[in-house]
Parts: sequence; C-alpha cells; structure tokens
Amino acid sequence: MRTFSKRVSQKIGKLSPAQIQSLVNDLSERNEAFSAIFRSLSTGLVIVGTDWRMLEINKAAERYLPLALHPGGAKPDGRRLWEIVGDADIAAFLRACAEDERTNVRDEFTLATAGAQVRFVDISVTPLVRNHELTGSIVTIDDVTEKRNQEILLHRMETLAGLTNLAAGVAHEIKNPLGAISIHIQLMQKAVRKKRAGDGRLPAAKFMEDCLDVVNQEIGRLNKTVVDFLMAVRPISARLELAEPDALIEQFVSFFTPEFTEKHVAVETRLCKDCPRLLLDQKLFREVIVNLAQNALAAITERFPDGGGLLTIASGVQDGAYILRFEDNGTGMDEATAARVFEPYFTTKASGTGLGLAMTYKIIKEFSGDIAVRSERGAGTTFVITLPVPQTDRRLLTYRGNAAEGEA
Repeated sequence: MRTFSKRVSQKIGKLSPAQIQSLVNDLSERNEAFSAIFRSLSTGLVIVGTDWRMLEINKAAERYLPLALHPGGAKPDGRRLWEIVGDADIAAFLRACAEDERTNVRDEFTLATAGAQVRFVDISVTPLVRNHELTGSIVTIDDVTEKRNQEILLHRMETLAGLTNLAAGVAHEIKNPLGAISIHIQLMQKAVRKKRAGDGRLPAAKFMEDCLDVVNQEIGRLNKTVVDFLMAVRPISARLELAEPDALIEQFVSFFTPEFTEKHVAVETRLCKDCPRLLLDQKLFREVIVNLAQNALAAITERFPDGGGLLTIASGVQDGAYILRFEDNGTGMDEATAARVFEPYFTTKASGTGLGLAMTYKIIKEFSGDIAVRSERGAGTTFVITLPVPQTDRRLLTYRGNAAEGEA
C-alpha cells in the first residue's frame, strides 16, 4: 500500500482526470478493505496518539474493554484512553504506560461480566512508528478466558489421581467403628437370647446402656468420617481472579493475631513491597493462611505453654514465582511425620481430623502452585508455598526475610 501510494504521488501530475478518479476509487476500495480487516479481527486493537487520545478502535476491543463512551459515539471528546476505561486496574496500567513512556509491556486482568462470570484479558502496549518516528501506541487486547479455564480444568483432573489413596484411608476409618458396632450388637443379642431361654427378663439396664452408648459413639464417628470424606473429595469451586496476595495476608493476619497475642505468641510479617498479582480465590486463600496459622499456634504453644513463641510470615518473588513462607519455632516434626502431613486423615493431634493440611494442599494445587514443608523436631517448622506469577512482564524482586535466604 505504501509503495503504491508513493508511485502514484510521483506520477500524479501526468495523469488525466479520469485516471485520477480511477486511482481515488482504487485507494478508497483498498482503504475500505483494510478497515474491514481491522474491524473484524478477533484481537482487540486500540490506536492512540502520543497524547494517548484514541484514534481508532475495533469491535473486539469494544467488547473486551469496559469503556465509558458517549452515547451514540465511538470516540470520546478529548479524553485519554485511561480516562474512559471503566476498570480501575486497567486504567492504572494504561496511565502508567503513558506517564512512564513504557512500551512493549503487557499485563493480565480479570473482568466481571454481566452474568457474574470472570473474564481474563491480556493487554499489551507496543509503539506505533511512522517514518522512523514514534507517533503513538497500539494497545492489543486478547481474551484468554478459555485458556485459563482449560488450565483450571486440567489441575482439577489431576487431583482425581489422589482419590485412590483417599478412598483407602476412608475404608480403613469406616472399618474400625463398624467392627465395634457389630461386636456390641452381638453382645446384646446374645444376652437377650440367654435371658429369653431363662427367666425371660431383659438384661441389666447398665449392660444395655453401655452397649448402646458404644454403638451411638461409633455411629457418630462414622458420620464424622463420611462428612470429612465428602469435604475432602468435593471439587473445589475456585473463582480465580487477579489479586494482590500480600494485601490479603495483611487482612488475614489482623484477623488471627488477637488469638496469638492472648497466648503470648508474636506474629512477624516480612512482605514484599512491590507484590505481583496472582490468580487466587480470596476465600480459599484465606482458608490456607488461617489453617497454617492455626497449625503453627498449636505447635508453638505445645513447646512454649507460657509464651515466647514466634510465627514469621515472609513473601517475595524468585525466578518468576511468588514465594510465601510460614516459619514457627514450635515443637517441629520428625522426618517421617513431615513426609505425611499432606495425606488425608493423617494427624498427630488427639482431636484432629487429618484433613486441614490435605485441604491446604488441594487448594494450592488448584492455584497451580506447590507447597512443601521443612521441619526439625524441637526446632520448628517452615511451610513454603510457591505460586506462579501470571504476568508476562514479571518483576524480579529481592526476597525479604532471613528465613528465606538461600532457599528455593
């Protein structure tokens, strides 16, 4: 197109009016063809000038971006692009690109649709160059919702692989109370038959009550086992959205700190200053944080019943991944125990269900992350959570906190 226009401009003085009219018609058709292609692209495109006022926008961009445009008009009057975007995070990203003169950058955002569903969009900014001069920017918007949903589905399918071991554990848990119920029912039946063959009177009330108490206790145990099993195998309905984990952690820490303070246990946080956003379900993430905190409190108070314990929560980014560490100076675990802490129904507590850390593991996997434990008997325990940073322009941050130095 550019070569054609240059050639025409060189010969324009030699052309007849009819030839000029023909060229104008040809250029008009070519321009209409390019406009049709621009409007029909599935990728959203917004062209802005150096002042970041919108020059062109296609239909896909209008669908993907929450734009506050004038009724009946496709272009705003004198407003810059971030001033007409209805999402605060996207507007802040575009404004930062303009003010800091950032180009060739991209970021991912979550948007709520009219049906309360979550849409994931990838937005990139590239320079618009004409005649070797910067004349504006090209904002590209891609809908990556299907890709993210496929990743979530894949991780949910992977969790099904652990159901075999879980079912085996449930079968073992159910077998014991069923055996106790069977034995005590047989004892009552035997006593009843013996009395009917003799004086016909019922067995002593104390004997019957004791047997029935055992039966009721074991039935309650069975019911609890079944309820816990349903909780463990129930698919996690995670509503993943981009969120700042450290901001959430600060909220959660303020929630459980009073309980730690009451038991004279200190809570120290070392969170990264410029934390990246992650794909998280805020409710499930809270469950993970609170669960790890409760486990730490139990271990600390067991070792320091009169106070003096410490829980340290530290975060940072290493090698393109977000790292979160929970470190306590509690009783700790031996190697064999630490190797089984994420197994369903494995617990060292007399009243524990053995499902808390199993659910924590399941949630972290739903976030496409990983969790590991390092512990030493009598020296404390450290849980290390690793979560992927979804943004393409990942910022490598220096990790904060002595507990994390030298660890992956």
